[in-house]
Amino acid sequence: MRIIMLGAPGAGKGTQAKKIAEKYHVPHISTGDIFRANIKNNTPLGKKAKEYIDEGHLVPDNLTVELIVSRLMDPDCDNGYVLDGFPRTIPQAQSFDSILALHHKKLDYVIDIEVPDQEIIDRMAGRRACKECGATFHLEFMPPKQDGICDICGGTLILRKDDDPETVKERLHVYHEQTQPLKDYYSESDILVVVDGMDEIKEVFKHITFILDYEEE
Repeated sequence: MRIIMLGAPGAGKGTQAKKIAEKYHVPHISTGDIFRANIKNNTPLGKKAKEYIDEGHLVPDNLTVELIVSRLMDPDCDNGYVLDGFPRTIPQAQSFDSILALHHKKLDYVIDIEVPDQEIIDRMAGRRACKECGATFHLEFMPPKQDGICDICGGTLILRKDDDPETVKERLHVYHEQTQPLKDYYSESDILVVVDGMDEIKEVFKHITFILDYEEE
């Protein structure tokens, strides 16, 4: 089962990707997590990625594709995966399709989670991330047990710069300009599914699993 999750930053695609990965026993591959790990470890790629992410811009295609393809070569991806945050542009999608074709594989579904921009801005303003382990929480929807403290490692929770309202607005602008066309690209292959992201998390997941379970029958 090879799945791509689409949706603007803060639409909930990461949350749903994790739930899909857990239910169907495939790895959840998040470009955001990979980039943050590289940034934390101060790798050359991390330094480059941080410059773009901090300004609300996308990491260049060549860096992103190289990183993702390397990850997909790992044995745990043999039976499928859930891609979260990739591809984000038409060139990335085309490069990825070419690589899949070389290995005689194809995508099963592209799931697009739709949420209005203002709702996303409000949601992300409430997000907090751990400075130490990168775990994320939300002041309203998934608050930590203790204010400002990570449940997992006890680290300090912060509002990341890329979750700041002004940065989010810029990220949404970039998304609509560069990533939104992916919906048209994948709809041509008849694998695009649009899901209403305004429902509660469990309801969104129920909709997604209905689609995936129907396919498996």
